[in-house]
Amino acid sequence: MMTLYGMIDSGNCYKPRLAMAKLGIPFRNVEVSSHDGATRSAAFTAKNPNAMVPLLELEDGRFIAESNAMLLFLAEGTRLLPQDKYARALTYQWLFFEQYSHEPYIAVRRALLTFPNRAKDATPERLAATLERGNKALGVMDKHLAANDFFAGDEFSVADIALYAYTHVADEGGFDVQRYPAVAAWLRRVEQDPGHVPMDWLPA
Repeated sequence: MMTLYGMIDSGNCYKPRLAMAKLGIPFRNVEVSSHDGATRSAAFTAKNPNAMVPLLELEDGRFIAESNAMLLFLAEGTRLLPQDKYARALTYQWLFFEQYSHEPYIAVRRALLTFPNRAKDATPERLAATLERGNKALGVMDKHLAANDFFAGDEFSVADIALYAYTHVADEGGFDVQRYPAVAAWLRRVEQDPGHVPMDWLPA
């Protein structure tokens, strides 16, 4: 059985949990919090020198870091990763977009406003910048979703899981998703996809 090291309140850690729930993959969850310094312990950095979660430990003891790399690994050969070459490239496109143009603003602004240990970094300038760039990302998503049900081809994929993780809690960072009707409708479609579980779900 695989082991996922992560934090229950992290969208990046939610991504592989949601993928494994949808695919019926059994796994063990181990909470390792960056809030209390556990990710920087010698025991954890021996597993991931980057001192970050999530971290997926395979049955044979090998490790995979980075949430979107985990999504691609877990989705290989399943309905969550398109077989069509172009749709597959779109999947990668949106995974890169999520980590470069979406997560650094939507997720970070949420962290600045909700995690006490990040409050010192919540300067007016940083809050304004993350709000502006986060809304830009939501606008890009809304334009795409106005003409498409999902992000990569016609079917639900790991691209949707990646973008859903922090978009569905964007309001906690002060973003008004209702300003983006196509995004709001897409959130409902994602939640209707078979096997959906909420962010606080953990395996029994």
